[in-house]
Amino acid sequence: MKQLLILSGKGGTGKTTVASAFIELSRSRAFADCDVDAPNLHLVVSQKPEPKKADYYGFGKAVIDDSMCIRCGQCQENCRFEAIKDFTVGEFECEGCGVCVEICPVQAITMRDHVSGELMLYRDSQRVFSTAQLRMGSGASGKLVTAVKKQLAQEASDAELAIIDGSPGIGCPVIASITGVDMVLIVAEPTISGMHDMKRIIDTAKHFGVSCAVCVNKFDVNLVNTKEIENYCSSLQIPVVGLIPFDKTVVQAVNRCQSIADYPDSPAGKAILLIWENIYNNYFRGDAR
Repeated sequence: MKQLLILSGKGGTGKTTVASAFIELSRSRAFADCDVDAPNLHLVVSQKPEPKKADYYGFGKAVIDDSMCIRCGQCQENCRFEAIKDFTVGEFECEGCGVCVEICPVQAITMRDHVSGELMLYRDSQRVFSTAQLRMGSGASGKLVTAVKKQLAQEASDAELAIIDGSPGIGCPVIASITGVDMVLIVAEPTISGMHDMKRIIDTAKHFGVSCAVCVNKFDVNLVNTKEIENYCSSLQIPVVGLIPFDKTVVQAVNRCQSIADYPDSPAGKAILLIWENIYNNYFRGDAR
C-alpha cells in the first residue's frame, strides 16, 4: 500500500479541505485521519456505518496501594512532575515515567494500563477509514497515530493507495504520521507564519528521507509571498504542484460538512482537481482506486 500524507506547518491552512477532496476525487478505498488531537475528517467525508470503537492503552499511570504505603514520602520527593500529593497520584499530572515504582521501599506503587484515547474504524464494502480521538491530558499522541496507521494497513491491506490527513506542526503526531509514507504534500499559505512553518515541515520530511511537494492555498491573498514560496521550493528542487485561489465556496462547503470536490465548477474545486491529477499522474502509478 502506497501512502500519501497531507500536512501543514500550522492549523487552518486548508489541509483537511485538500485531503477530503483528494479522497473524493480518487474514490479512495483507504484513508485515515491522524490528527488525533482534533480529528475532523469524519465531518466532511460521509460514512454510512457507525464506527467500530476500541479503547487504546498508551502509557501506564502510577497507582499507590494505600494499604501498603508507609508514608515515607520518597515518591513525592522524587516525582519531577509533582504528580503525587497526599500519597495520591494525579491522573493528568502523571507522565508514566515509573521513577516512583523503582524507589518505593515497600513496592506499594505499580504501573497500570491507562486509556489514552479511542480508536475508531469506519468500514463498508467499499471503504476503510481509520481515525482516533486522543483523551484529554494524554501524552500518547504519537503512539495513537501509529495505531491508527496500523489499523488502516491491517483492514485495507489490498488497497493500492491510502490518503492520510495528518496533524499540523512538527510534533510527535507528525513524526509518527510521516514514518513509512511514500510522499508528503504540504499545504502552505502565503503568510509569514505559513511560510515559516512550511519550511519546518520540509526540514522534517527531509530528516526522515521522505519526498515532498507543496501546494499553496489562497495563493492570491498575497502574490509576493506566493512567489517567495515558489522560489524557495525551486531552490530545494521541491515541486510546487498547484495554486489554490481564495474561494468563498470553500467556506460554504465546510459549513455544510461537504468536500470542495462536491463543487467541481468552483475555482478552488478546479484547482484542487488539477493538483490531484498532477500528483497522481506524476508520483503514483497503477490504479489507486
